[in-house]
Amino acid sequence: MKKTFTRWISDIWYEDHFIGAGLMPLGFLFRDVVKFRKFLYRIGVLKKQQLSVPVIVVGNITVGGTGKTPLTIWLADFLQTAGYKPGIISRGYGGQSDVWPQRVTAESNPSEVGDEALLMAKRAACPVAVGPLRVEAAKLLIEQAQCDIIVSDDGLQHYSMHRDIEIVVIDGDRRFGNGYCLPAGPLREPIDRIRTVDLVIVNGEPREEGELSMQLLGDELINCLTGETKKLIEFKGLACHAFAGIGNPQRFFNLLKSAGLLCKGHGFPDHHQYTARDILWGDDKPVLMTEKDAVKCTGFVNHQHWYLPVKAAPEPLFSEQLLNLLKRKA
Repeated sequence: MKKTFTRWISDIWYEDHFIGAGLMPLGFLFRDVVKFRKFLYRIGVLKKQQLSVPVIVVGNITVGGTGKTPLTIWLADFLQTAGYKPGIISRGYGGQSDVWPQRVTAESNPSEVGDEALLMAKRAACPVAVGPLRVEAAKLLIEQAQCDIIVSDDGLQHYSMHRDIEIVVIDGDRRFGNGYCLPAGPLREPIDRIRTVDLVIVNGEPREEGELSMQLLGDELINCLTGETKKLIEFKGLACHAFAGIGNPQRFFNLLKSAGLLCKGHGFPDHHQYTARDILWGDDKPVLMTEKDAVKCTGFVNHQHWYLPVKAAPEPLFSEQLLNLLKRKA
């Protein structure tokens, strides 16, 4: 039922379904609430908390995945090479822990801290903390890990935390859907919010002036059970199953198709909590998944299951502009 509902909503938002137009009044109401809330922060009725170190927020203005997490991991590595000691914070979406904020390690339970946070802890060579109040998660890293810069994965709309640099990531395929705010469309904020951020990066090819490009690269599959690695091209022409519980599963399926794989795609809602029955189809075909999905399936995978790690590759101008912004803000 969840999958069907998710696909129905996606059709409304991204294929200009007439229902989206019918929901426009609710979208306008949501937009006005968002603007009023921002106004309250601007005049000081609602307070922003300033941290003792610079804060970079990586976010989007649409619901669902755009590639924020791979870019956050890239940013953490890049900042380290630039001489900083970064820490990553996140909401920990999907985590059911009773203790917030908390540090995340490669051994953390995804059901407690969330799948994306665990993925970042495994991939990024820096401390990670999660919590509904991102300011508290950031303070934890500043105090315990002596981080001198914070990267927030998501949180563009979390205005209670002051930020020094805002980076918006756009899905190059789906962009802004029908252009309406929730629930009529996928927008968390009106499109003109893009004009107020410091950097705009597109997961794919830019369309507008000022947008920078980023590619997600991955050409090697890792067996979930044995750790064996194989080049993606070795699966060319093979009939496979592929599943993804990310913001835009079709992007993953398209990547596999472009590599010559003959995959039957199975889409799940973002942050889906898998069971063994979800990822077994009663045959011996290879089953491919994203790395984000793999961290939640470790307890019931077998030799059929492989995951595809990807990494963000922003264009060089992005790095240059980011460093210039950091110098200017300092």
